Amino acid sequence: MKNRVFVFSAIVMLVCLSAAANATDLNGKWKGDMKTPNGDSLEINFNFQVSGEKLTGTVANSYGEEQITEGMVNGDAISFVILAGGGQFKISYKGKVVGEDLKFTVTIGDMGDGELTAKRVK
Repeated sequence: MKNRVFVFSAIVMLVCLSAAANATDLNGKWKGDMKTPNGDSLEINFNFQVSGEKLTGTVANSYGEEQITEGMVNGDAISFVILAGGGQFKISYKGKVVGEDLKFTVTIGDMGDGELTAKRVK
């Protein structure tokens, strides 16, 4: 009887650990929409590759595709920078995994901040 309780407890722990590990797995494609200052919606597509705490990949929208720089993942926190317009605009993303979503605050140079929620592309 004790063996069954031990085995059951071990299985429950593995399932919980597996779920926790998957919750912060950011690898792959994500898509979000952000409101522009003039009220339009801009679709933004992310392709993330995570190795340890290092984040690389691309960010694409109707203006083009840019490489992620200064990318970091620490637990459920994520941050990175892209240099858009041939390096004319520094766009900083700082976010957090919230459930199944990524919630970002996006800082576009000196123009201010915006909010963005991204969902994994399935």
